[in-house]
Amino acid sequence: MQDNATEVTAAGIARLAGVGRAAVSNWRRRHADFPRPVGGTETSPAFALAEVEEWLRRHRKLAEVPLKERVWQQLAGHPDGPVTALVHAGCALLLIHDRPPVWLDISSGTDERLAALLPTALDEVLTPRVPGTARPGRTDRSRVNGQNPVNTQPAATPVTPATPATPATQATPATPPTPALAIPTAPRLLPSVPLLRGVAELAADRGARPTFEFLLGRHLDANPRQYTLTPPDLAGLMAALVGTPATVLDPSCGTGALLRAVADRPDRRLHAQDSSPELAALTALRLALHTRAPVHAAAGDTLRADAYPGLRADAVLCHPPFNERNWGHDDLAYDPRWEYGFPARTESELAWVQHALARLRDGGTAVLLMPPAVASRRSGRRIRADLLRRGALRAVVALPAGAAPPYSVPLHLWVLRRPDRTHAQPELLLVDAGRFTAEGRGGPDWPGVRETVLDAWGAFDRDGGVEERPGVARSVPVIELLDDDVDLTPARRLPPPADTDGAGRLADVRARLDETLRLTAELAPPPAEPVPSAASGRLPLTTVGELARAGALVMRTGGHGGRARVPVLTDHDVLAGTAPSGTLPESEEEPVLTEPGDVVLPVLGGGAVARVVDDATAGAVLGRNLVLLRPDPAALDAWFLAGFLRGTANHRQASSYASTATRLDVRRLQLPRLAPDEQRRYGERFHALDAFEGALREAGRLGEQLVRGMYDGLTDGTIAPE
Repeated sequence: MQDNATEVTAAGIARLAGVGRAAVSNWRRRHADFPRPVGGTETSPAFALAEVEEWLRRHRKLAEVPLKERVWQQLAGHPDGPVTALVHAGCALLLIHDRPPVWLDISSGTDERLAALLPTALDEVLTPRVPGTARPGRTDRSRVNGQNPVNTQPAATPVTPATPATPATQATPATPPTPALAIPTAPRLLPSVPLLRGVAELAADRGARPTFEFLLGRHLDANPRQYTLTPPDLAGLMAALVGTPATVLDPSCGTGALLRAVADRPDRRLHAQDSSPELAALTALRLALHTRAPVHAAAGDTLRADAYPGLRADAVLCHPPFNERNWGHDDLAYDPRWEYGFPARTESELAWVQHALARLRDGGTAVLLMPPAVASRRSGRRIRADLLRRGALRAVVALPAGAAPPYSVPLHLWVLRRPDRTHAQPELLLVDAGRFTAEGRGGPDWPGVRETVLDAWGAFDRDGGVEERPGVARSVPVIELLDDDVDLTPARRLPPPADTDGAGRLADVRARLDETLRLTAELAPPPAEPVPSAASGRLPLTTVGELARAGALVMRTGGHGGRARVPVLTDHDVLAGTAPSGTLPESEEEPVLTEPGDVVLPVLGGGAVARVVDDATAGAVLGRNLVLLRPDPAALDAWFLAGFLRGTANHRQASSYASTATRLDVRRLQLPRLAPDEQRRYGERFHALDAFEGALREAGRLGEQLVRGMYDGLTDGTIAPE
């Protein structure tokens, strides 16, 4: 009966059956036995997962619900919410990972027995792995900022409660930090037992750690607006800048990406804190599954109620919240952490900088992700000046746009070191990696960014300076920076790129543009020959859905996860005709990989677009909001299929319209029934049109590049006006 508590929305049903939401709506109207809603709202009803599964099987809409999908739907529809379900699943996975015989023993009986025995088993695992975990039976003090953490129990005792300084006037007393995790009691675990059994079955196939990464990745991907994530490539770069420290702190840990990226060593100790109890709990479990090192994790407002006031870490990694006004300015005026000056109300980031320095040992390194305005705002110039004078700020790195949210802003990395000696002639390393910005939405060229930044920092850290690279890197004497503005923006302090990047490069672009324009003229289609009216409009039609049922093609939908380091074909790539540019969340979900001859269509946006996968694109993962059609070559020509699916009228009749979006039902798209030879005739013509379209795109891209380069060269003096 517990499984019946799990609910699933219409979107979840569509995902289970591999159809669009419109098909689910049709089933509800056409089938009187379709399950009735058990929750949700009138416009977004929720259904019992068990009833939906049974109905899908009875009507042969689904032979068997995939295990990973069943587990995900159980988690997403958990009666206490997906975060509580994810925490319970993580606890069970840690037990399975560390002590599989114990799990096999306690899970062999009834659900009630499993729920009763699990808290004791979790106590034996969590207490050494996540020190400070709250045990059942203690007084509940786990409220943070007026909210109950996701794992509220009658047990929660703060982990090393902080003693914030008491200002002359303190408007809002700080809530003490609390343990990130509390061992759930048997009554709290009982509704989760069906989920935990499914999670254990999934872990037997995938492993405990990949299973948790899959579930966490799906949860984060399903709630993109609730979380600000640190991309894995950026986390790896920040971790590489601090080397291999033994003790590492992340005072704004989020989902734990930064601590997870730190290089392992036998004596490593990790410390994490986040104001969100949800994130603190998920981070503690994620890190415990990732490493054997002790994971100290706490929930609470770091600036107002620091969980580790006595810590002196080897390294601090931090992606702090940006542009916060309510960071504690009125409460913390006399806090001893402000060694370099009391931050203004608008300078919350400089409060995080000084907190990081206060938690470092002498000579320890901190790397913080910062908005670019922090390097130049006048309200922070005095603190920036003191950081420079005392040698605490060692490097400012300008990242390319797209490195992290907000993706339109080129963020900065600040590398700091707690001074352990006085520098005779202090210098600041400035690096600008903006040239590694990639076109489209695939993010920057991370290998180029990583090599440039680490090479410059390694030389600067070793020798105290770097060889100047125009437009890329320079070590600047601090005295040059201590003017009225103390502006540390790298682009304003670096010499312009060398002339060799100007006129010579543009000449090459011009030559490529001339060649592309000639090719475009050659590929232009010949004058169209109209079809006599008596012969038009008489072709018998079929639909994609009918072809799929007949086995002439296979239809797959894009997913949310897949293998790391595999490029993802996004809907933007298909619309723009570009190479795969997307990235995957860290997940072990089985991806849909493209093959030559596949036809890919975006289902959102209303554009009549279909793309045939070639050898260069094959092997990419199919991204979200895309449908893949894999035709049987003996029955369907790929270019014939793609060409007819691009018809404007065809898309119009197969699309549904909402107030703000258009969604394509691929199964309703039509194409004529033609013999293979006739299909190939159409396919050759469609293939030629595709080549012409690609040449036009390339010509437009090169033309824009040439115009932009000419403007830049004329304005910066690297190109003469003659």
